[in-house]
Amino acid sequence: MKNNVTMRDIADRLGISSVTVSKALNDKEGVSEELKIKIKNLAEEMGYRYNTLAKSMKEGLSYNIGVIVPERFAGSEQSSFYLNVYQTITRVLENRGYYGILYILSNEDEKQLNLPRIYTEKKVDGFIILGQISKQYIEKIQTIELPKVFLDFYDEHADIDSVITDNFYGAYELTNYLIHNGHRELAYVGNLYSTSSIQDRFLGFYKSLLEHNLELKQDYILNDRDEQGAYIDIQIPDQLPTAFVCNCDQVAHNLVHKLTKLGYKVPEDCSVVGFDNDVYATITEPGLTTVEVDIKEMANNAVNFVLEKIKNPTKSFGRVLVKGKIVYRNSVKKLKNKVT
Repeated sequence: MKNNVTMRDIADRLGISSVTVSKALNDKEGVSEELKIKIKNLAEEMGYRYNTLAKSMKEGLSYNIGVIVPERFAGSEQSSFYLNVYQTITRVLENRGYYGILYILSNEDEKQLNLPRIYTEKKVDGFIILGQISKQYIEKIQTIELPKVFLDFYDEHADIDSVITDNFYGAYELTNYLIHNGHRELAYVGNLYSTSSIQDRFLGFYKSLLEHNLELKQDYILNDRDEQGAYIDIQIPDQLPTAFVCNCDQVAHNLVHKLTKLGYKVPEDCSVVGFDNDVYATITEPGLTTVEVDIKEMANNAVNFVLEKIKNPTKSFGRVLVKGKIVYRNSVKKLKNKVT
């Protein structure tokens, strides 16, 4: 592959002018969407790198996007999913001529409502906030005079665009799957006051119970974390349910470990399902049936939204849901009273 690939190199390969290539790579008008995609794909294939410094000096932009991740989602115990999302965001940004700057929002800064230094020092053109932040910090973020997008959570009181997986429908379909396989005693594992994602997954779980005329037992709603988001020991109910619906794969992994220590076998004694399809779904024994989150589509949407808002600050996208899909593994047992 040639080093220092230029726009002229790309233009020569396609038999077009370098002006057309420049317009396409900078998302300017005058080039069809089909040709833009063709040019961008070839630029990536040839190893073209945008001259960000020159563009920055010319247009007054840094060509950096800040990705804020709360500290509680970035620790060694909970970083798997969010690290994967961040890496995907940076790849999408690089293809658009931007760089992603990771900013870990410390618990103290969140509590003290301190804005990121990369904002006060004007190092970025916009923000993607990845992972639920407190109500008070959401209010502080709203004062930032830069484009911003929430990713993997939303707040109904904040006028900030958000991209989330379809948590409600994913958990609803997962619970339907368990019920169709004969399960009648189902528990939900998750702190309902922690994040919008956990709440929506619980609501999908509950809707499935309602539709099948199954009781929601209060002692079958199990807490998995404290108010700071740190995982706690899950208290297993005296009467074991036939299946546990967990709000994420890591919680399902922790639950399987706890059940194993207590002498139970999954799925022989009870079934366990998760959500996300991250690394914990595959390292758990047995492998977890779960909902796969379309991280690439979520990252694409978030990046597109923030870059569009840089060009047009009045643009609004609202709340966008990205559908996931169930991945079937060996953590669910079919019971004899299976529903057809």
